[in-house]
Amino acid sequence: MNDALRDKTLALAGVFQAAKLAQQLARQGHANDVPLEASIRSILITDSINTVSIYGGVDGVRVGLVTLCEKTSASKTKSDDFEIARYVLQLVQLAGKLRSDDALAADIAERIERIKNEYSGDNGASRPRLYANLAQLYKETLSALRPQIIVQGEHGYLADPEIVDKVRTVLLAGVRSAFLWAQLGGSRWQLLFDRRNQLATANQLLSELNS
Repeated sequence: MNDALRDKTLALAGVFQAAKLAQQLARQGHANDVPLEASIRSILITDSINTVSIYGGVDGVRVGLVTLCEKTSASKTKSDDFEIARYVLQLVQLAGKLRSDDALAADIAERIERIKNEYSGDNGASRPRLYANLAQLYKETLSALRPQIIVQGEHGYLADPEIVDKVRTVLLAGVRSAFLWAQLGGSRWQLLFDRRNQLATANQLLSELNS
């Protein structure tokens, strides 16, 4: 497998994973802790030596790889496919806006560093504070850009501040992955017209995980 294509597919899986997590949180009120933690990790790791380490290994984006395969190879389009596709495209568009705004990108990077320094590690009691800080960062920066991502779901869940914080956090993770994907050579043209390579690489990565 081409290393460049592998890295690019991992980053794209990070975008799909964020979209899937946002959908689950908004519609079910919860999401699996493993991919959620991996997506948060991808925000906080800003000095990694390679792409896979950003997610804590390929398994960190397993949900994203599965979602990418499902949505790319689906023979029949369902309503939730449109929703995931919309989130993914909007995350990619937001990352594009961010890449063209050096001042905003620098501000976000600086604030992420401050959040990293304030966060007390793996203490579970501090996790809601981490979500709140990252969500506030997203709200004060990326949510002001267009397209604004409107997450659809159950009103009861979207009225819960803790769930809203988690949704905004995974959207921030999605923009981070989309930003990385673009740095690695990804483009909206590839997202729409290079599905065969994306699907083949994602399936190969999943096969390696399952072997």
